[in-house]
Amino acid sequence: MSKQLLIYEAAVPITPARHGKHSVEVGANYGFTAGVNAVPLMTVEILRAATEYAVVFTGVGDDIMPAVVLGVKGEQNLYLGPDGHWNAKYIPAFIRRYPFVFATSADNKTLTLCIDEAYPGLNTEGRGQRLFTDDGTPSPYVDQVLKFLKEYQSHFLRTQVLGRRLKEHGLLEPMTARVTTPGGAKLSLTGFMAINRGKLRQLDPDKLAELAKTDELELLYLHLYSMRNFNEVKDRLVGNLPAEAEEAVPADAVTH
Repeated sequence: MSKQLLIYEAAVPITPARHGKHSVEVGANYGFTAGVNAVPLMTVEILRAATEYAVVFTGVGDDIMPAVVLGVKGEQNLYLGPDGHWNAKYIPAFIRRYPFVFATSADNKTLTLCIDEAYPGLNTEGRGQRLFTDDGTPSPYVDQVLKFLKEYQSHFLRTQVLGRRLKEHGLLEPMTARVTTPGGAKLSLTGFMAINRGKLRQLDPDKLAELAKTDELELLYLHLYSMRNFNEVKDRLVGNLPAEAEEAVPADAVTH
């Protein structure tokens, strides 16, 4: 499984033959997110995320998803503390599901539970939760993981529907966030989209009513409200500057 999954390096299917003696020790260290400046967000999360993050839209073609901005530069997570703790109240589900993930079959009919074998908490010393019982059946812990990932997958499909609808209605426009540091360095974050307020106001009444009926209209205004949190991202960047040299270069695009 490729690094296109952002935080996963070596995700493989979980099997009794390969992981029968393995345990997973999950802690509060989110160091595995150090190399990402944005992660996908499900629509069900927007209400909580909008108070702390800038919620934007990313993607190509019909594959449009909400995302939270974590940094201005590429491979920069300003919500990650130096000791690996998460510096926000809400942690996106994309991050909370790690080190587990579903792999989808070519026909999109089968989901296979996988684990990132590069995760430091995966061990054979019995630390944490066993993946399988002694008789080779999935442990209660794995059953809980499966339930969480199935819910995540369901929300993912619903979120895809919103992305397609926004594109169909022509409501999204490319955006650029610009930050000038106290030292005069100018940074630009590109590669993301936002709702155009004018186009939303001019939307056909029937389409607007449809968005309101599905509660998606509320999510769009929460997204617009969250854009003020780019100031929070800027403040975090400035607060982090003593630990790193300022660079007057554009940041990489938001990754999705």
